[in-house]
Amino acid sequence: MGILQGKNILVTGVLTDSSIAFHIAKLAQEEGATVLLSSYGRVMSLTTRIAGRLPQSAPVIELDVTNQDHLDALAERIKEHVPHLDGVVHSIGFAPEAALGGNFLNTAWEDVATAVHVSAYSLKSLTMATRPLFNGGGSVVGLDFDATVAWPKYDWMGVAKAALESTSRYLARDLGGENIRINLVAAGPIRTMAAKSIPGFDEFEKVWNERSPLEWDVTDPVPAAKAAVALLSDWFPKTTAEIIHVDGGLHAMGA
Repeated sequence: MGILQGKNILVTGVLTDSSIAFHIAKLAQEEGATVLLSSYGRVMSLTTRIAGRLPQSAPVIELDVTNQDHLDALAERIKEHVPHLDGVVHSIGFAPEAALGGNFLNTAWEDVATAVHVSAYSLKSLTMATRPLFNGGGSVVGLDFDATVAWPKYDWMGVAKAALESTSRYLARDLGGENIRINLVAAGPIRTMAAKSIPGFDEFEKVWNERSPLEWDVTDPVPAAKAAVALLSDWFPKTTAEIIHVDGGLHAMGA
């Protein structure tokens, strides 16, 4: 019996089979969960196609986390497939090109606002939209990139990730009484579609393995996915407001 046997899990952000989100969905199914996916707009077709590569078919629900109508309808859309949720995976992040790549001092507020809305505030939006479906508690797991330091070229996405980390702590504080756990997995760099949109991502690849105590593979999303699945399970019943680093240990090393 798998560690997610009988649980219903919503996974956002599945776009390619190289993504951490895809491997979370795959492992969750292998561990016994019923998985639902969400996607939006023009990438809905991508998610639907990639969903066919999972061990079992998974319905794809339309959700743009910046669209309040979508958020308001989400619980009812989910109940068309499952009666309740036990877990939600937040794998959502976006920053306009002007907010990345070394343009930090010149980025306009409109671009910063987009990055923070999509990448950080959406954790609160998604959690509140699914909150009515948690029956006696559950687990929300977000994907993070360590925001305790400034990274080359990451710029306002780094600020948005810092906001994501803070948002997770406040959600954990306010929803703990409902036995809803909020945790993040801070993964090392993985060569995904999202990573390709970050100018200078190659710089991460070059230095990461030199500094991390454990060997790091930028093509392997499975370690981060395993951490997320563990947090979705009952094996971390009293862990909340935590950031689990799956980065080969680099976050703890000095220069």
